[in-house]
Amino acid sequence: MAKFRGWARLLPKHTVCLSRTASVGYVIVMGRPMATSQDFVNWICDPDALDYRYLKYVLLAEKNAFSRFAHGTTHQTIYFPEVKAFHVCAPDVDGQRAIADVLSALDDKIEQNRRTARALERLARAIFRAWFVDFEPVKAKAAGATAFPSMPHEVFDALPTRFVDSEIGPIPEGWEVKEFGDIAAQVRLSAKPDEIDPETPYIGLEHMPRRNFALSEWEAVSKVKSNKSRFREGQFLFGKLRPYFHKVGVAPIDGVSSTDIIVLEPRIESLFGPALGLITSDAFVDHATACSSGTKMPRTNWKDMSSFRLAIGPPEIMAAHTALIKPFVDSVVAGIHESHRLAEMRDYLLPKLLSGRVHVDVTEEPRMETT
Repeated sequence: MAKFRGWARLLPKHTVCLSRTASVGYVIVMGRPMATSQDFVNWICDPDALDYRYLKYVLLAEKNAFSRFAHGTTHQTIYFPEVKAFHVCAPDVDGQRAIADVLSALDDKIEQNRRTARALERLARAIFRAWFVDFEPVKAKAAGATAFPSMPHEVFDALPTRFVDSEIGPIPEGWEVKEFGDIAAQVRLSAKPDEIDPETPYIGLEHMPRRNFALSEWEAVSKVKSNKSRFREGQFLFGKLRPYFHKVGVAPIDGVSSTDIIVLEPRIESLFGPALGLITSDAFVDHATACSSGTKMPRTNWKDMSSFRLAIGPPEIMAAHTALIKPFVDSVVAGIHESHRLAEMRDYLLPKLLSGRVHVDVTEEPRMETT
């Protein structure tokens, strides 16, 4: 059904890989031919006997059981003889494909949401840079353009056509140089462990991806015992420990965070877009990094972050940018919540489908039946 392969050889696309050392039990499927280190065991599935997606879901369902086969305390390892002894109970290949189709449909939608979020974030970054860093709409108007993509006509018509010198370089005439602290504020609201509902969502630095404002991971605060900072949905979270990791995002939920995360919010709602664009920019993260104190574990602070200077346009410019960007963020947050629901459904169905308690009709469009 599946050929076991070791390491240091080129493996084909759709090879199923299981981590066998340190973090035992992680499962991936190769999206292209490649080799792995000896930290993985790999299976090449015969498509006429074993659907690679089905094997992936079997291994995922048994992730917690792999620790029984691992040797060692501080550094666990599953040795190859144990791996070769693994047995998989499976229906015929049509049944495997039907089960894999159901589970993959959920995973595919989750992946689609992730890609959509990344695309929207790239677009938001590009718009912020065009409006507030490169001043492309002003340059376009000065060159004779009558409109600029993404900018409302009435806002474009009110733009100047000249630049003036400032302490941060040329800026559009009529604009001002302000500090970040003029458009955003730190939110200081601490909470002790005994004051927090154990089911309250908790976001730590370990949950925050790099260079991605979509915060899609969190856990129950019951697992964490120290003091925390409260935040609300829509506020900004900035990882102040080793800020060069670029861990900055928008809270998709109400919850609590590590005290190594600074909670921020725009001073007024119309500044949401420019504030988000700035704190997620490379220039701002570089500034926070340069102002950090400490060597092995450098930390930044709000006082230094708030001193970052930027060009601020008239209120209608700021409000127009927020009106453009806020729907992007709302769409990303909606996708995060949908993906959580889909993941819960997948995790609920996974053991039932694999055990046969829920059957998928393979003779027509997939239809699930319980027994």
